[in-house]
Amino acid sequence: MPVTATTSEVHYDPYDVELNADPYPMFRRLREEAPLYRNEEHGFHAVSRFEDVRKGLSERDTFISGKGAILELIKADIPIPPGVLIFEDPPIHTIHRTLLSRMFTPKKIRELEPAIRGFCVRALDPHVGAGGFDFVTDLGKQMPMRVISMLLGIPEEDQETIRDQVDAELRTEAGKPMARYSEEGDFASGEIFARYIDWRAEHPSDDIMSELLNAEFEDETGTTRKLTREELLTYVNVVAGAGNETTTRLIGWAGKVLADNPGQRRELVENPALIPQAVEELLRFEPPAPHVARYMTRDVEFHGEVVPAGSIMMMLIGSANRDDRQFTDGDRFDIHRETRQHLTFGLGTHYCLGSALARLEGRIALEEVLARFPEWEVDLAGATLSPTSTVRGWDTLPVRF
Repeated sequence: MPVTATTSEVHYDPYDVELNADPYPMFRRLREEAPLYRNEEHGFHAVSRFEDVRKGLSERDTFISGKGAILELIKADIPIPPGVLIFEDPPIHTIHRTLLSRMFTPKKIRELEPAIRGFCVRALDPHVGAGGFDFVTDLGKQMPMRVISMLLGIPEEDQETIRDQVDAELRTEAGKPMARYSEEGDFASGEIFARYIDWRAEHPSDDIMSELLNAEFEDETGTTRKLTREELLTYVNVVAGAGNETTTRLIGWAGKVLADNPGQRRELVENPALIPQAVEELLRFEPPAPHVARYMTRDVEFHGEVVPAGSIMMMLIGSANRDDRQFTDGDRFDIHRETRQHLTFGLGTHYCLGSALARLEGRIALEEVLARFPEWEVDLAGATLSPTSTVRGWDTLPVRF
């Protein structure tokens, strides 16, 4: 008999603000009671076990990204502008990814460490001797913004405005879908970056913007060319959005989870060499993007039931990362956990290009925080969890020392 659920007591709604405040009990129920779940109201299937999510993320020709990776976007069925590589399939995705990967080589990432550390020092030092600070407002929204802006060549006086506009594109109203896609059919063009691109065209420098302006590549038609202005604007928009939001969420979760686990936090203070392992466990335990969607090009069987071609499959990354079949006692945070593959950065073709940068930023942020503030407790009355359905994390997380 197929293990599925449509109208049973198990009900998963990705727009339910109360459920998203702590989705993990529901994720566990889905894994055990309905590993293939069907939501009639919003028109999607969902898989929640590690192996099923891994399958969906790795079979790129069956579970495609070219119609989008967000439920509302796939349902809107609108054209994706060239350059949004997270919403592309090969061969165009391969071309665009290869081009962008030149900007994120291991050597280039390593060379960023002094600047990242400097941004953390600048954010944290004013709070030394104070009664507390906000992990998100004072650090999580500051350091990643400055790193990405440095890479893109955005002047400091414009950085907060750019960050807030790009972040807004990833947000939804509490309990509602992303109306921009489902109702208006509009898509973020990156036009806010136009004047910086125009300036860099006239004044080249050592940043991603300049490299992308001048990079030549062979496109899908065999033509050797440079990126069009539209492609470049979209590229930069994607880099800015991915680079800001994810690391901001990681830093917020570090503040909350380590406050909830003071014994492990103490170990990190006493032995900072454990911090990279702790960052990896934080990424597994609280992934900033709890789910990703794919359009299915053919029929696929899950748990004895065939899901037909043309369906939308939601991969519950937050659930897969806590599946006891992959991680022993998956709902437990453990900085000493044996390192095993998690799915926070995706898999295969769409594995996150900025993963090394996010890990580096997370490590340096924790090193600098713990060196100054070895103990803290969260002021939950002043903390706010973002109500958006696309990313999950804290908008504010004030702590007291």
